[in-house]
This record gives sequence, C-alpha cells and structure tokens, in this order.
Amino acid sequence: MSLEWVIKIIAENWPMFLRGAGLTLLIALVGTIFGAMIGLLAGVIRTIPMPDRGGKKIFLKVINLILSIYIEFFRGTPMIVQAMVIFYGSALAFGIDMNVFVAAIFVVSINTGAYMAEIVRGGIVSIEKGQFEAAHAIGMNHLQTMWNVVLPQVIRNILPATGNQFVINIKDTSVLNVISVTELFFVTKSISGNNFRYFESFFVACLIYFVMTFIVTRILLYIEKKLDGSDSYTMIVNETQVEVAQK
Repeated sequence: MSLEWVIKIIAENWPMFLRGAGLTLLIALVGTIFGAMIGLLAGVIRTIPMPDRGGKKIFLKVINLILSIYIEFFRGTPMIVQAMVIFYGSALAFGIDMNVFVAAIFVVSINTGAYMAEIVRGGIVSIEKGQFEAAHAIGMNHLQTMWNVVLPQVIRNILPATGNQFVINIKDTSVLNVISVTELFFVTKSISGNNFRYFESFFVACLIYFVMTFIVTRILLYIEKKLDGSDSYTMIVNETQVEVAQK
C-alpha cells in the first residue's frame, strides 16, 4: 500500500467520500428509526394475550401468522436479495418505478423491523409478570399497561440492541450499491475504477466506516449512561434531605 496514494485519493476525492458517508448515515438512521417503529408495533401485537374463543381470537391468530411470516422471511433472506427483489422485481412484476432513495429506506426499514420485532417481544416478555397483574388489578387494560408500565422499561432495556442494529445498518447499507444507491461503497467503487488503486481506495472507505461506527457507538453509550441517571439521589424523609447512593 502506498501512503502517498492514500493521501492523494483523499485530497482529490474527499467531497465524494463525504457525500457517500453522509448518505450512508442518513439511510441507516432513517431506516433504523422506521424499523424500530415497525418492530415496536409488531412486538406489542405479538404479546397481546390470546382470548379463549370468539372472533377476536381468530383475528389475532391471523395477524400473528402474518407477522411471523414477515419476520421469518426478512430475517431469513439477505438484504442484498431483498433490495434486488423490491427495487427491480416490483418494476418488472407490478410496473412500480421506485425512487432509489425511497427504495433504500424501505429495504432497510422493513429488514430492521423484522429484527426489532423479536427484540421488542423479548424485552416485553422479560418484564416481571407481577407488573402486568398489578396494572390490571388497578383497572388498566392491556394497551394502558403497555403504554404506562411496560414500554418505558422495554425501551430502556432494548436501547443497546437498537444501537447495535443502527451500527449494523451503517455497514449493511453497502449492499444497496446493487440498486445504484450512491452510498459510501458505491462511491468508493467509482473512485477505485477511475484511479485503479483499489486497495488504497477501499482502505480509505474502511477508515471512514470505522470512524462512523466508532462515533455512533460512543454517542449511544453516552445516551445509555444519561438514561441510567446519577449514582446517587436525594430522598426527603420528614423534610430532611438524605443522600442515598445506588449499589
């Protein structure tokens, strides 16, 4: 590897690298947000208690079956294949001419949603059963219990997994080059095709991917720490302040 070529490639092509990295981050961020919303909805629906009988039971079974197929399909197939099917397949089969950027967001969102659905379901199941029973005992229905008692705890518990999914999406956007999304990998491929210095060009791309994921990881760790709160808090006992340290 030539250090001179690395410096030259950065100096000559930094605007392209910057645009590619920016688009990569944008797709990963928006896709993770939409995917988390899909996963949250699917996870909550899949944990609704099944009635003993009646039309509601049949309806829930059908919905759960559809969600199970969705989750298993998108977790069991590569994102690169999903991108090809959704972008090119929808055009050939249904005549739908999708915008490349919209297709990229859609692919990342539904793929992330499938993984987040299981993460959310696991987070809900991990909540102590007594909390559900206590909420129902004071008159809350399932939706109120979820909104007021369960989900605030679940969101905090699944934050590390959500952040990890965001980091994965930053790297996995590279497969979207197959549908001509001009993210970082696509840009690097174009640059290396112009200068024929493949090793140096992709070495620069590796550094950029590492910097992005490293910074995102540090930010997420900082957010987690802030959500955990202080190691000590003030408790008022008979109008007297008492400092209490958490163990």
